[in-house]
Amino acid sequence: MNARKGSRSLPARIVYDSLWTLSRALSLVLFGIRARFAAPVPAEGGLLVLSTHQSHLDPVLLGVSMNRRLSSLARHSLYTFRPLGMLITALDAVPIDRDAPGVAALRAIIDRLRSGAAVAIFPEGTRTPNGRPQPLKNGFLVLARRSGVPILPVAIVGAWECWPRTRWFPIPGRVRLEFGRLIEPAEIAALDDEALLALCAARLDELDRRGREALAPRALSPRRVLARDARQLRRTAARQATAPAAERPLPPPA
Repeated sequence: MNARKGSRSLPARIVYDSLWTLSRALSLVLFGIRARFAAPVPAEGGLLVLSTHQSHLDPVLLGVSMNRRLSSLARHSLYTFRPLGMLITALDAVPIDRDAPGVAALRAIIDRLRSGAAVAIFPEGTRTPNGRPQPLKNGFLVLARRSGVPILPVAIVGAWECWPRTRWFPIPGRVRLEFGRLIEPAEIAALDDEALLALCAARLDELDRRGREALAPRALSPRRVLARDARQLRRTAARQATAPAAERPLPPPA
């Protein structure tokens, strides 16, 4: 349980938990979602989740893969429709006004992190056009330094194939999330901006590579190849034994 759970109302917790359960079930059925963690995710305390950005599914995929509530960013204009605003609030989103100065937006995220929340951001700035990690924008460096929380790098693989930017709706597929090791505040403070940006980019690239290897079809071992061929021979023999005489292959000439 993180530090902020006690401040949530019972209806908000019910809405979040219900949507989490439904979203996780759909993610398992439609996308076969799997997650691998290099180390346990801290159960409490501020956490900056730094993720690659493949599709509109990403905030949901991140949320249902973690064992704690996760906040994402939401445009301030979405709150003008009251029912939608109430839903977004129940889902613990961070309202961001794109028309306001950048300092105000940064302060809202930093306050949320300092209060003990886990906040997901996508440093690429937009969804990938080709399924591969894109160059990172450096805006998240200020968040990490001023909030004093660790960074959790995450690579999402397969979501682009399920819902690329060129499609209106998602299609079923396979999705893998690779969670890396934390970059602790002491390590963040010891690096300058250029080195920290390079470190985060390298971690995300490595996690993306691991995810693609996990999703790639695996070559069969020689033992499994022999077993597969034996099964195919048995099936062929069984079909021939039950086929009508006219359809059976002629025996080879003596």
